Amino acid sequence: MSIAIKFEHVSKSFSDHTFLTGGLKNYILNGFQASKYNRSHLVLDDISFEVERGSTTGFVGRNGAGKSTLLGLIAGVMKPNSGKVTVNGRVSSLLELGAGFHPDLSGRENIELYGVVLGFSRRDIRKRLDSIIDFAELAEHIDTPIRFYSSGMLARLGFAVVSQLDPEILLVDEVLAVGDYKFQAKCGEVMKRFRADGGTIVLVSHSAGDVTTLCDQAHFIENHRIVFSGKPAEVMAKYQPDVPLPTAVPPAA
Repeated sequence: MSIAIKFEHVSKSFSDHTFLTGGLKNYILNGFQASKYNRSHLVLDDISFEVERGSTTGFVGRNGAGKSTLLGLIAGVMKPNSGKVTVNGRVSSLLELGAGFHPDLSGRENIELYGVVLGFSRRDIRKRLDSIIDFAELAEHIDTPIRFYSSGMLARLGFAVVSQLDPEILLVDEVLAVGDYKFQAKCGEVMKRFRADGGTIVLVSHSAGDVTTLCDQAHFIENHRIVFSGKPAEVMAKYQPDVPLPTAVPPAA
């Protein structure tokens, strides 16, 4: 099977620029002195992994571990400081609620805007507009500016757009934690069909249910490094040892 995503010894850091003064006494005696210090904050440290085309890979870890930065590197919105990131396929990302949307535009207008950002023609977007609106279950509010949308409505709109515009690689960051149970189940079914059709999914989640149900493999990031990789149930047991894993519901007789 071919490789959709490959990280080779990838590290990423961000710099703070802090200006320190010598204080009032130093200012009086020597004039104002400002020293510039560059403090580098390591976010990802020597990360290596592969994601096979058509698979679903989960990343778990505490807040600040570097999971969202990793998704940003896959999406191409940032570059690594060292190492190599290879992505083979058109990427659509749902990294945060309302990302890429304009608050003063309506839901309908934002669908067209976001579709253009993803590289689709307006004609293609309009062909899919009804299916996107139906999936999002927002027909009554689709011409309302999205500044009036709840977080659940934004999640439904965002997921509907990225899932209905046929990406090859789908990045999802905690969106399944938003919205009611019915919509979460609907998103899960779409992701399963997307994967069955050969799509590749990278999922960041704290939910043992999402990771064990949707993913083929998982990675646990701690202190900015991958500390454990394996089957989703094994990874969740390392990440949340005190949380019981969900059990499959037996089919009705």
